[in-house]
Amino acid sequence: MKLITVSGPPSSGKTSAVLQAVRFFPQNVRFGVVKFDCLSTCDDGIYQKSGIPVRVGISGNLCPDHYYITNISEAVQWGLNNRFDYLISESAGLCNRCSPHIRDVLAVCVIDNLSGINTPQKIGPMLRNADLVVVTKGDIVSQAEREVFSFHIRKTNPRAAVVSVNGLTGQGALALSKWFERAKGIDSLEHMRLRFTMPAAVCSYCLGQTLIGKEFQMGFTRKMEF
Repeated sequence: MKLITVSGPPSSGKTSAVLQAVRFFPQNVRFGVVKFDCLSTCDDGIYQKSGIPVRVGISGNLCPDHYYITNISEAVQWGLNNRFDYLISESAGLCNRCSPHIRDVLAVCVIDNLSGINTPQKIGPMLRNADLVVVTKGDIVSQAEREVFSFHIRKTNPRAAVVSVNGLTGQGALALSKWFERAKGIDSLEHMRLRFTMPAAVCSYCLGQTLIGKEFQMGFTRKMEF
């Protein structure tokens, strides 16, 4: 089974890009999706309407990255048990610091042209360590804006390929499907490594503290200089 991690900011068009790419595969190729999110999602209904088996993981009050990494092995086992040819792990980078990519697993970051030309420089490991950056909603901006946006992507991650995909018409999705085909097959994630460390935060607020003040701040904290 081939595992593909797809990440990106909320509403950047991850689900639409994946579904458009799936259309280019023969009907006998089996896809499964695991959708990770924080509070809620309706993407599972979209995948189900397309006939793709899907499971949803909601992290709630836990760090989405830590929730993801402690559940992804079981997600892979679910995919193997169902004999999927491809398993897509889709996660939203709500803080732009997420690091869901795994070494030797195809890493895709989806980002849209409407987020601002400087956005690529504000995104952390989910873009900087990606193999492929998929740019969506390019039909809404000018050619000049698209080129400047792509320049900033390449400046942030010069190693990644950049593909433009229209989630509505499917333009560019064939190239994305070809990238899916190049993904390596796996039978387990045991002893494999993340491409980058998780966000670090073990403090009193992690444990449920709500009071504000220096005397209530314990653990791993970082203070600004004024």
